[in-house]
Amino acid sequence: MKSLNKKIFIGVAAVVIGWLVWFVGDNGSSDTKSAISPDIKEKIYFKDAIGIKAPDFELQGMDGAMVKLSDYRGKNVVLFFNEGSMCYPACWDQVEKLGSDDRFNTENIAAFSIVTDTRKQWLDIVSKTPSMTKSKILFDTARSVSKAYDVLYLDSPMHPGVFPGHTYFIIDKEGIIRFTLDDPNMALANDRLIAEIEKIK
Repeated sequence: MKSLNKKIFIGVAAVVIGWLVWFVGDNGSSDTKSAISPDIKEKIYFKDAIGIKAPDFELQGMDGAMVKLSDYRGKNVVLFFNEGSMCYPACWDQVEKLGSDDRFNTENIAAFSIVTDTRKQWLDIVSKTPSMTKSKILFDTARSVSKAYDVLYLDSPMHPGVFPGHTYFIIDKEGIIRFTLDDPNMALANDRLIAEIEKIK
């Protein structure tokens, strides 16, 4: 009986902690804006995403400016949803490698890492990690974009429903999703992403 009560207590505690993390993230720093573009409020399902138009959104970037996905029409866009600051060193390494890889910063390709942290958190991280200065990080503190892209309950999140895991999308020049990858192994995916982009006519 004591064992059962202990399990119930641990389960309830985990739910409460997860809710608190979500609540603080959702109501955190006022310097961060997060919204799905008001004229396109579509939601996709990850398993059916390929061939679907990517939901448009606007999120704040590291420099404080708003980044709108549809402004990148004419480029292939990589979106990397990840667990952010709490996921050290795996996510940090993936964000840094994606940002510092010149293959993802060309006339034809742009890559963004999307986190649910606040901009303030990442300004502090980047100030102490110079190798991340080229990383294009967007802040989805309200989790609205993570929900629209259906990345909160896949196989890769360590905290399902609270944080996205390690999930990639390639969106073509017309705004259509051409490739998805949810990776519980948290491996670097740069070469695979480039290979998939090269397949796009």
